Amino acid sequence: MNDRNTSLSNGIEPILIDDWHVVADLESLYKKGRHRTRLFDIPISIDCEANSLSVIHEDSNAKLPFQEKYGYLWTTLGDPTEGIVQFPECEEHDRYVVTGGSIAVHVSGLRAVENFFDMGHLPFVHKGYLGIESKSEVFPYEVKIDENNWIIADGCHLFQPMVSPMGDDGIEVQYMFKVARPYTVMLYKTNAIETHRWDFIALLVQPVDQEHCVAHPLLAYLKHDLEASTVRLYMQLIFAQDKPILENQQPKRLPLDTGEELSVIGDKMSVTYRRWLREQGVNYGTTEDG
Repeated sequence: MNDRNTSLSNGIEPILIDDWHVVADLESLYKKGRHRTRLFDIPISIDCEANSLSVIHEDSNAKLPFQEKYGYLWTTLGDPTEGIVQFPECEEHDRYVVTGGSIAVHVSGLRAVENFFDMGHLPFVHKGYLGIESKSEVFPYEVKIDENNWIIADGCHLFQPMVSPMGDDGIEVQYMFKVARPYTVMLYKTNAIETHRWDFIALLVQPVDQEHCVAHPLLAYLKHDLEASTVRLYMQLIFAQDKPILENQQPKRLPLDTGEELSVIGDKMSVTYRRWLREQGVNYGTTEDG
């Protein structure tokens, strides 16, 4: 991060500042024409005039770089050495690429990421959709850090009564989770019809401040007989179920010392995620920072 952008960063760790973050859904932005938000507690204004965009750091009036990708507007407060994470599934022509809306949640963005890969809550919070209480056991799975420094959880499986918005009969669903960046997490899950292929869901979390975030879901679903609007509504339903659970978590920030919060097989991914954050010096949005 250079001297120019150090003044924009509020002292946030470079690994977070020097990354790309979603700050708006493009479809909504083009309709409204203007959007004000915050990123790491820094006020940002986004203007869209005659399909020309500008992203401004309101405190300094500095213009911020931006990219339009996967239906979202991305910006950065630093100097990224890497591009936006690539999602090859979004380039496949037999998929709908759907943004799932932008959901404000009163909790640390890191908590929202951890909840996304927590299989243990599916049979209870999403009962009848993503799990059932009588088949709630989370079986052992493998977690590793790959050569790209991504967290990969593979060999995950759980019974799911409604595998897709089509309302199919339940099946044992295979899952794979990947965490590419502190606020970027992906899920690959069995497709109900083409069982040799994955449905793809990403959660792109915007850290508004230490205890508030906006969750931006992204979906790449195989089309079959689905409509894109059906996929979007289904995902919004699922996130509406997650929101009150997340907002009732205490503390709002993510503890990096696993302590008594994590103790069962299903927490293996969370233990790895918290250790991974700690090893990279991430304190923002954790109980280590205030």
